[in-house]
Amino acid sequence: MSQRSALVLGASGLVGQELLKMLLSNSLYNHVTVFVRKKLPIEHTKLRQLEIDFSELDKHEECFAVDDVYCCLGTTMKKAKTKAKFIKVDYEFPLKAAKCAEKYRCKNFLTITAIGADLRSPFFYSKVKGQVEEDIASLYIRSTHFFRPSLLLGKRQEFRLFEKIGGYTLKSCSFCLVGKWRKYRPIKAYNVAKSMMKAALEDKCGVHVHESQDIYTGECYYSFTNGKRVLSK
Repeated sequence: MSQRSALVLGASGLVGQELLKMLLSNSLYNHVTVFVRKKLPIEHTKLRQLEIDFSELDKHEECFAVDDVYCCLGTTMKKAKTKAKFIKVDYEFPLKAAKCAEKYRCKNFLTITAIGADLRSPFFYSKVKGQVEEDIASLYIRSTHFFRPSLLLGKRQEFRLFEKIGGYTLKSCSFCLVGKWRKYRPIKAYNVAKSMMKAALEDKCGVHVHESQDIYTGECYYSFTNGKRVLSK
């Protein structure tokens, strides 16, 4: 397999930081660029860090001329404080990144949404996640992957009390979550990152959705309608 290049958005987040470690240690990648608001305390011969304003992603669109674009951007309503700010981070930024990836014909665009993402959901959070999936899937990118993890486990740079409590509770009760409830088991950020890189290296064309319970196995699905890639429902 030939040498690859990657661009990571959200490298300081829970999944992003795990993913960055994997990319830098993988011999198949010889160049990794990250977009950050504040430079990360990491030095590596493969790594290029660009401090940017994510509202101006298109000013750095030439950086999307890579094999794989990994979008790990995301926030919470508590941190965003308003619906408008949440939409900007979880919808506008990923969609703008996908459009840049489309323009520069990257091979794979991989992004994290969330369990329960659904355009028709009555819940604001899930609806926004579903909307961004729908709009990104309509673009002409060779391979698009959506990852829908449940509650993420890992060491965050910021402390989130309720996520900490929720993670501990769900982790303790995971053995009870079987059958259709299995997808609600918390998942390690490391496993999500590993699945993302694995999916990119497989280089499968189409639109792929990775549900939380399938992220360990790499299962997913996709479909085409009238020659246009769409999500299977």
